[in-house]
Amino acid sequence: MAKKAAKSKLKRAPRRHSKKRAAAKKKPARAKRPRARKRKPKRPPLIHPEGYYFDETAAENAVLFFEKFLVHVKGEWAGQPFKLTAWEREEIIRPGFGWKRPDGTRQYRMIYVEVPRKNGKSTLAAGVALYLLVADQEPGAEIYSAANDQSQASIVFDIAKRMARAKPALKKRLQVYRYAITAEHLGASYKVLSSKAQTKDGLNAHGVIFDELHKQPNRELWDVLTTAGGTRRQPMVFVITTAGFDKHSICREQHDYALKVRAGIINDPDYLPIICAADKDDDITDEKVWTKANPNLGITIKRDYLARQVARAAESPAYENTVKRLHFNIWTEQDVRWLSMQKWDACARAVREPELLGRPCYAGLDLGSVSDLTSLVLLFPDDDGPWPVLPFFWLPADSVTPRVRSASVPYDVWVRDKLIRTTPGSAMDYDRVRRDINGIADKFRVVELAIDRLFQGDQLSMQLMGDGFEVVSFGQGFYSMAAPTKRLEEFVLTKHLAHGGHPVLRWMASNVSVELDAAGNMKPSKKKSDEKIDGIVALIMALGRAMLEPAEAGSVYEERGVLTI
Repeated sequence: MAKKAAKSKLKRAPRRHSKKRAAAKKKPARAKRPRARKRKPKRPPLIHPEGYYFDETAAENAVLFFEKFLVHVKGEWAGQPFKLTAWEREEIIRPGFGWKRPDGTRQYRMIYVEVPRKNGKSTLAAGVALYLLVADQEPGAEIYSAANDQSQASIVFDIAKRMARAKPALKKRLQVYRYAITAEHLGASYKVLSSKAQTKDGLNAHGVIFDELHKQPNRELWDVLTTAGGTRRQPMVFVITTAGFDKHSICREQHDYALKVRAGIINDPDYLPIICAADKDDDITDEKVWTKANPNLGITIKRDYLARQVARAAESPAYENTVKRLHFNIWTEQDVRWLSMQKWDACARAVREPELLGRPCYAGLDLGSVSDLTSLVLLFPDDDGPWPVLPFFWLPADSVTPRVRSASVPYDVWVRDKLIRTTPGSAMDYDRVRRDINGIADKFRVVELAIDRLFQGDQLSMQLMGDGFEVVSFGQGFYSMAAPTKRLEEFVLTKHLAHGGHPVLRWMASNVSVELDAAGNMKPSKKKSDEKIDGIVALIMALGRAMLEPAEAGSVYEERGVLTI
């Protein structure tokens, strides 16, 4: 027994020793292995007093959907994973998809995002649409893109189409068509809508992407689409827009409502308001204001681009409102208020008629309706200084008092001071206007008389041609109006105009709002302007002819030629 015990001890000792050595050899190997990540303890759920709670998993799933399944499809980021910027992640996606109702469905049914242009809201909206389509666990989801017209509605949709084709995980699950993306395995679809509200009553929307709400002419389409998800468990209307100018629009209504919800004045737990904007009195040349209004500054909107826009606004009063509205999200009173009254008043150099007698001039005639103002403006090209302006106005006598009452404009004072001529009765007496124009032409040499092309065949136009005037039709579109409108703005800014401070013409100058086309050309808009602008339109027509046709004598164009704008 003793021998057996001894043998067993001898055998066991080396085994114990070998275990230590083996353990010693294994330690370095174990040290090289990457350590398993410790799971972070789950955050305690955020609880709202009304029973709403924050679902961290749902919020992170929405964020991960963007990064894992979506890529950028435009500009310098094209082909790169869609990593949400801080404000997109923390202010929109996480709260929008993370906050839940007591029954587990999504809390927010309306997300209103009002931010300046170039801050990536269209791309973000495309990602939201695709999430609602394939990742929101909604049977037979119907997603729609809507706007003021089908072309605008297609902007977000087209981005989503390119995203759907860019990643294999989505490409094999989605079928992409011209105006629709479908997920047949889910019975879901994403479509572009036209702007006709009458055809949308049968929709059963799980998601609506409403683009540029400020362009909506009325609330019909809005009302139809925001009530189209009544049978869905957790419908979402995702609104993206920049600021507008129409105080009576559906967008302004939503803007004001969003501000009240954000301030706690209105308690609406369904509504998530996100508004990034400068204040009306902020200095847009201050770079702190740039950051305040543009959450993606330096990412999707470049500082040098914004600097150029601000510099251009400083040079052009017409463009200032555009920059404030589109790049600083400031609601303006008009679409684009054109002339600075300070600059206009600096051109109030005295105009003495006796010094202009016999001098060649160009005339613009803007004919109002039978009960409206008619305006004639003479413009005298001058090589040696500012170009003098002489305006003349007519109004039916019986319409003066009603106009004073309804518009609070001092027509009666202007008539008393002989700044406006009257014709008898309640309708414009064009025979009286014709006699007056001929009397004016007896004093000044009218080289050409520009008249709205719509009135080219009008009786007054034909009679004036019979009186010996060189009547020239003048279109009111961008083609005819853009160049002289720009030149008049330059004349005002450089004090190259002398209008004598005529009160009626000044009032009209203060009313002018201009329209901009896609190329940045501008022209006065009677539709968008607050009040009458006929005198300014007549002045622009006269300037348009003066730019093209040198006067018979004393014209600046005789020596240097026509400048092309």
